[in-house]
Amino acid sequence: MKTSSDKIVSPMSETFAPGAPLSLIGICLDSDTRGLLKVFTDSTPMVRVRVHLNDYYLSDRESPSEWLGNPPPDVCMVDFDADRRKAVALAERIHSSAPETAIFAVSNQADSELILQAMRSGCSEYLVKPMDRDEMLNALARVSGRRKEKKDQYNAQVMAFIGAKGGCGVTTVATQLGALLAHSYSRKTLLVDLHPYSGDAALYLGLTKHKYNSFDLIDSADRLDADFLQSFVIKHSSGLEVIPAPEGEEAARSVSPPAMARTLEFLRARYELILVDLPVGLSEQNLEMVRQADQVYIVSVAEVSALRNVARQIDYFGRHDIRMDRIRVVVNRYQKRAAITDAQIEKAIRRQIFWKVPNQYPQVVKTIHGGDPISQLSSSEVMRNLTGWAGLVGNKREEKRDAKEAKKEGRGILGIWGR
Repeated sequence: MKTSSDKIVSPMSETFAPGAPLSLIGICLDSDTRGLLKVFTDSTPMVRVRVHLNDYYLSDRESPSEWLGNPPPDVCMVDFDADRRKAVALAERIHSSAPETAIFAVSNQADSELILQAMRSGCSEYLVKPMDRDEMLNALARVSGRRKEKKDQYNAQVMAFIGAKGGCGVTTVATQLGALLAHSYSRKTLLVDLHPYSGDAALYLGLTKHKYNSFDLIDSADRLDADFLQSFVIKHSSGLEVIPAPEGEEAARSVSPPAMARTLEFLRARYELILVDLPVGLSEQNLEMVRQADQVYIVSVAEVSALRNVARQIDYFGRHDIRMDRIRVVVNRYQKRAAITDAQIEKAIRRQIFWKVPNQYPQVVKTIHGGDPISQLSSSEVMRNLTGWAGLVGNKREEKRDAKEAKKEGRGILGIWGR
């Protein structure tokens, strides 16, 4: 939450997205605040006050749509000084009935507990009287930016990676594939490490400094916006964005499936591709992510125990109504002359192998040690192999575009990659 006591580096650090003016409703604002608001709105064409209301409208007989209007306003500015208890109740009601409306609390009190109370009631901004013009401008610009962001939303493909057992190289595959997709195919790509502790995705990419983690993100599912998300994201030189796992000294953590689903819905709208590095195991957390994923890659090695676990995982997913066409088996550290043949592997797992990553351990260790998979593109057999896999995913954007063009020209659509 932003308050007028937050330091602003520049009075124009936020800018309005182009488009229709923001609509605003004032509720129980005092005369001084109304006057300042009028001066502000008269000076910018990007905000228009729809109406001033002098009641907190808490009667159950009236629906919020009756006094908010349809569509609801972009912003409700609520005075918290006239009656804080009623203001809190009103903010909760607006947030519940019109979640797209931003609620600005206005008060002459800047106590941290009162700010937290307003945040919990659904307010996204807390402006201290007398309102500062630059603070008001920045607050409204954030609303404008979120409105533009909603128009420009993606609908990410989600790829979940899970190991048949520990040590199969899931994190190596996910990090290197993600870096390739971001760098070589310019896809807006996110990697989320969902290991409850000691996840290595950030480490494998040479990203060792971070404050927050994936479990903190999911815990904040109800408060997420684009600005807040940036607190959790760390960026690799390839362009890949990463949300790391908790550090090793933290106790193992779990998250509720509904919170995970809400978080993933939020992330889908902001990326083209999301790769999720899952811990080994058949937990409720993993099952929820598998349900949400568009593709699920079970990463194994050509060993009897690992292949047995692959078969068990597939059976488990089948019993929980996971579509089998989403499940794909990847054999890592593959050797052509291994003791277990391809035919034996496919018989054991009762399906074809989707992808085989060659066994080039020294090259992989070198890539991990450097934290930069892209630098190994030409020299590493593993990276050349993964580039082929990335091509199947990264080129789908072009296929979708070509398919749309073909449809417009009446040539039909073949091979569209849908969710």
